[in-house]
Amino acid sequence: MTTSTMMRRATLCCSVLLAAVVVARAQTPGEAEAHFSTGLTHLREGRVDMAIEEFKKATKSDSKNPYYQKGLGLAYARRGRYDDAIDALKKALEINPYFVDVRNDLGTVLMLAGRREEGKKEFLTAYGDAMNPFPEFSAQNLGQAYLEEKNWPEAASWYRTCLARNEAWSAPYLGLADALEGQGRLEEALAQLENALQKVKDDASLSLALGRRYVKVGRFTDARARFEAALQKDPGGPVGQAAATALKELPK
Repeated sequence: MTTSTMMRRATLCCSVLLAAVVVARAQTPGEAEAHFSTGLTHLREGRVDMAIEEFKKATKSDSKNPYYQKGLGLAYARRGRYDDAIDALKKALEINPYFVDVRNDLGTVLMLAGRREEGKKEFLTAYGDAMNPFPEFSAQNLGQAYLEEKNWPEAASWYRTCLARNEAWSAPYLGLADALEGQGRLEEALAQLENALQKVKDDASLSLALGRRYVKVGRFTDARARFEAALQKDPGGPVGQAAATALKELPK
């Protein structure tokens, strides 16, 4: 799994953490809460070192709040301090074993730390937990992990599992297309992306990926239309820039 993909997962978990502020306010002392809220602001705005210090103060004031440990773990992960992040996330689970989303975070950081089997085990445990509010995230993470290892059939299986739970998310379609192409099933990958654009309409990433597959099978006119759609949807973003480059390189 690539670092950028894994850190997007950590960012996603941070959004869950932000939603937990209301819960924290109902359960914790004022001083700890203030440090926690300040830490969230710093983390959200990219001041990672300052976020770490605020989360550390929060955990010192209230060592039994799993949200504070989760915040500290995510901040450490953003800084690349994976061992510290693992320790903090494990503490969050010790405090509250039912805080299932932390397992996704822990699996993410373990993968980043090179402890891939441990990371996949955490994702699998999270997926199988009846308390998991978003099992599709765990399935997506497993698909990404196996894709990175070029275990194409296993990756495809987990991406399909993810899509069975959430058809309105572009990431598993992209992963499934990669897994199918890795098995030499390019036409199936192309068909999956065409289907995906019916489910997740006007998604720039899907348009870009489909355009690239059209190029591989020589459908240059269709590819141009997909690249132009991606550029229009994300003119100033990385997907749009990639589409613009692809248009320049497209055979006449």
